[in-house]
Amino acid sequence: MSKPVVLGVDIGGSHITAALVNLENGTLIKGSIKRNAVDSKKDKEEILNDWCKVINKAFEGSAPNERQIGIAMPGPFDYKNGISLIKDQDKFKSLYLINIKEELAKRLHIEPSNIKFINDAAAFMQGEVFNGAAKGYTNALGLTLGTGLGSAVSINGVAKDAALWDSKFLGGIAEDYLSTRWFVNKYFSLTGKKLAGVKELAAIANNDPYAKQVFNEFGRALGHFLADIIKEKNTEVVVLGGNISQAFNLFSPHLISNLKAFHLDTEIKLTGLNEHAALIGAASCWDLVAK
Repeated sequence: MSKPVVLGVDIGGSHITAALVNLENGTLIKGSIKRNAVDSKKDKEEILNDWCKVINKAFEGSAPNERQIGIAMPGPFDYKNGISLIKDQDKFKSLYLINIKEELAKRLHIEPSNIKFINDAAAFMQGEVFNGAAKGYTNALGLTLGTGLGSAVSINGVAKDAALWDSKFLGGIAEDYLSTRWFVNKYFSLTGKKLAGVKELAAIANNDPYAKQVFNEFGRALGHFLADIIKEKNTEVVVLGGNISQAFNLFSPHLISNLKAFHLDTEIKLTGLNEHAALIGAASCWDLVAK
């Protein structure tokens, strides 16, 4: 029997993306990807209706009785029951304690059992394990480096949120040093200049010694952070995603040399699927069920 086509959905604080995923080969169905901006500060009805519009567009042409959905959601969230537990963040406050699974099922005219949820960092990792840079590895670690620090581990093909963002690190927590704000603040402390983010910093790194210094320091810090985790979890490969990973060539020399100083030659790879990883990972929740 051929594996089903499942809708993968990636929900963030400012967007929703949805696409049909062929679970036979772990790829997106051509032309099915839909994306829209969502204001996560709106009321419940507006947010849920905005989500449903995109989901219905991506589902166009498929029969309602065949509709299965895997949704990547940021935490805190009751993934099994589909209830939002987000309250102390600047997003989705109107959804606190709402059963998202039932609300979506009602609006989409499908059974609640046809909707599954997965943590967003775990979805990224699950996608990379299913058909990306971590395919074929037993023990893998995924980091999404951006405005925050997302992390997930995969053991024997099943990914779980690692929640490493608040790990104790360098006198603070990991996210203080391994996120966009660290780059912006560090460059400002060296030059008195405020840049918007890592992309702007990367653009001047070849000609600006301070920008280069910031990337070198980041690479060393990331290597230092990863060394203990790699040893603890027997990690075979680390997959990096998120906006900061796009500047990999600027920080990778110091990252890899620092890992070597800890006698580690673990493979460090960039995401093979980019923004499609979470969509494929969310949809592949249904493949895991079948196993």
